[in-house]
Amino acid sequence: MGAASKAAGTLHMSDESWKRHANPWSVWTRLAAIPLIPAAIWSREWLDWWCLVPVAAVMVWLWLNPFVFRPVHTPTAWSSKGIYGEKLWFKDKWPVSADHRRIQRLLIVVGGPAGFALIGYGLVTLEIWPTAFGATLMVLGQLWRIDRFAQLYEEQKRIGAVQ
Repeated sequence: MGAASKAAGTLHMSDESWKRHANPWSVWTRLAAIPLIPAAIWSREWLDWWCLVPVAAVMVWLWLNPFVFRPVHTPTAWSSKGIYGEKLWFKDKWPVSADHRRIQRLLIVVGGPAGFALIGYGLVTLEIWPTAFGATLMVLGQLWRIDRFAQLYEEQKRIGAVQ
């Protein structure tokens, strides 16, 4: 079992969870949460320790999100196809091309550690530009990953590997 499959298993992503997570409302509200996390942490300047309330609210929302929306059984929206493609990506023996693996790794680094490091620096120093740029990198990285996953889903659908 690969690291990605272990991560999906750790998050308890059943088939039903994936279908709910594929709902466009789920995708877009999770993306909207990316800038909310730094904003909630930044609020420590005004709220002191009470800033943990909005931080906790965002974290609870991110945890609840895949359970709240109706499942998507047949993906038609771009975001739904992206999540179905992500599910394919997590399968251990799925025939994912080297091109997809290479691009996904790049996007994970750009959207993950690089964006996170900028956000962290900006939040520690209370500088808006690194914080905003880091959040932007994370959002754009996620959008690009979803697009690549949607392309993966479409490729697999075209060859008849998925319905």
